[in-house]
Amino acid sequence: MTVASYRSVFRPGLFEGTTAVVTGGGSGIGRCTAHELASLGATVALIGRTARKLDAVVDEIAASGGRASAHPLDIRDEDAVRAGVAAILDAHGRIDALVNNAGGQFPSPLERISAKGWDTVVRNNLTGGFLMAREVYCQWMNEHGGAIVNMVADMWNGMPGMGHSGAARAGMLNLTETAACEWAASGVRVNAVAPGWVASSGLDTYDASVREQFARLKRVVPLQRFGTESEVSSAIVYLLSEAASFVTGTCIRIDGGVPNARHTWTLHGSNPRSRAAMAFDGFHLASTPKALEGL
Repeated sequence: MTVASYRSVFRPGLFEGTTAVVTGGGSGIGRCTAHELASLGATVALIGRTARKLDAVVDEIAASGGRASAHPLDIRDEDAVRAGVAAILDAHGRIDALVNNAGGQFPSPLERISAKGWDTVVRNNLTGGFLMAREVYCQWMNEHGGAIVNMVADMWNGMPGMGHSGAARAGMLNLTETAACEWAASGVRVNAVAPGWVASSGLDTYDASVREQFARLKRVVPLQRFGTESEVSSAIVYLLSEAASFVTGTCIRIDGGVPNARHTWTLHGSNPRSRAAMAFDGFHLASTPKALEGL
């Protein structure tokens, strides 16, 4: 029986002999990226707070012929991050890439966000990523080089309804630009990706009032659809690859053109003959989020 595997656009063996760390690797974009990196030969170290979810992805990758290990920890905990990076180095001997994917937020207008809620989101989306990047750099990349990709979001011109996340993501972009300069002499490249509305399992975490907006949101995307996890993963893989050897301190948007939409231009429905409107989905285990079924 043929075992299904990731259908990457990148050449086989691209990351053979390397180790990549993926935070938030138990679900969504992190899970997809871990699968693609493993399919290209990398040994993947998965980080997240729920051991059960990480172990499930490790088993999936093994079933597809890849190599992965699980390292449950909270990226907001400085001591846990320091110990976790050391454990990965003990297990695999090197860290060539870091995908700072973990994060999370909840919808709320600014006036209703408590200090605790603000701090939780900022620690998830900014502080944890900083701690991971710092420890990977200090414990390995400072002497050996490497590549880091940080997750931001479509926070251009503000993020009404999620101001805590927008502020944290904008901070992560600035951190990316700073680290790209400070760590360049060590042969470390630091970039970011900014997904827009992506058909990922994270959509199912929002309450009904938010999920009711998804059909409308698709219509305000110039490409008239949600993105796929694979489309985000492929951008991440490019930035980690040798093809991006002279790329650092930049951010790739994966948003279907949402920030380019203007009230002076009426968006039209997608043309079924347009290749631009067609989705790429190379992830053999991808599934449609329940929140998008029927849309």
